[in-house]
Amino acid sequence: MTTLTNANLVLPDGVHDGSLRIEDGRIAAVSPASPPPGDDIVDLGGRHVVPGFVDIHVHGGAGASYQAGRDDEVRKGVAFHRAAGTTTTMASLVTGDRRDLADAVSRLADLAADGLIAGIHLEGPYLSPARCGAHDPDLLRPPDRDEFRRLVALGRGHVRMITLAPELPGALDLVRDAVDAGVIAAVGHTEAPGETARAAFEAGARVATHLFNAMRPLHHREGGPIAAALGDPRVTVELINDGVHVEPAVARLAFAAAGTARVALITDAMAAAGMGDGDYRLGVMDVEVRAGRATLAGGGSIAGSTITMADGFRRAVTHVGLPIEKAAEAASLTPARALGIDSRTGSLEPGKDADLLVLGPDLTVERVMKNGHWL
Repeated sequence: MTTLTNANLVLPDGVHDGSLRIEDGRIAAVSPASPPPGDDIVDLGGRHVVPGFVDIHVHGGAGASYQAGRDDEVRKGVAFHRAAGTTTTMASLVTGDRRDLADAVSRLADLAADGLIAGIHLEGPYLSPARCGAHDPDLLRPPDRDEFRRLVALGRGHVRMITLAPELPGALDLVRDAVDAGVIAAVGHTEAPGETARAAFEAGARVATHLFNAMRPLHHREGGPIAAALGDPRVTVELINDGVHVEPAVARLAFAAAGTARVALITDAMAAAGMGDGDYRLGVMDVEVRAGRATLAGGGSIAGSTITMADGFRRAVTHVGLPIEKAAEAASLTPARALGIDSRTGSLEPGKDADLLVLGPDLTVERVMKNGHWL
């Protein structure tokens, strides 16, 4: 057994001095008491311990892309994000043609079955051409229920989420198909008015993809999908907290409206994360990164981010002003709850996987534990 002592444990109800006992890859106890004799003791010197981050929307990192589902690329990206504190990650795919998308889903299903990723997120291809962002508009298509069912079958239970524009013909039927298949339907890349967005949530959609970005903006006479998502207590809203996609004042509005129980920090990171400025690809689109900002080559839409979850978490404390336990909830427990895996990860509670991070005084990640093992 291993016991982490002299720690500031960031628990759902606040920060507590105490110790964390780990046995067989799980959290055995959270206690203010001294550890029993015989344990392997790790004295953390008063450092904060937070649950491992859960990223439900990420496309790659360290120069690697998840788009083709290649084993080496996915492992490289996952290893990079794990080292930065993301102990549970999805693999997100941008819009692709039918064959490429099917091949990627099939390959990623194998990696999900091995436990490398928590599942597959289809960001598209059923998106609004008016809000396509960094997706190739020539590859967008109307909702195709037969194609979706084939992708779900190829995913063998590992397609966990699909982002679609609810105003497209047949989109609400596809939302219902997703719910029936156990796939989370997310509203995003949409020009939908509020009435249509609310209809999607009534049909079972439960996530708003990167709130504020690639969707009809909030207007005082037509709230659109933003007001619909923030006003629905059933809906989790994603937030890219990099200071590029959403400024801190707007992030504070989202947290004030929905609370950390419904705002899930995400990275939307692409291959450039961890790599510095240069030229990259996102799906079939050319992307240039300058001063850490990723945009389509030649100027245009923001093309994902270059941050890690640790960056977004730290900014939530230092720039948005959240208490550390609330930032941890948004980075860990809320996305875990959205995926339906909060019974085993997302918080430092007995019985859950020992996925955790040790933070330095400046909230940078010093050590990462996954399933009870230090990385």
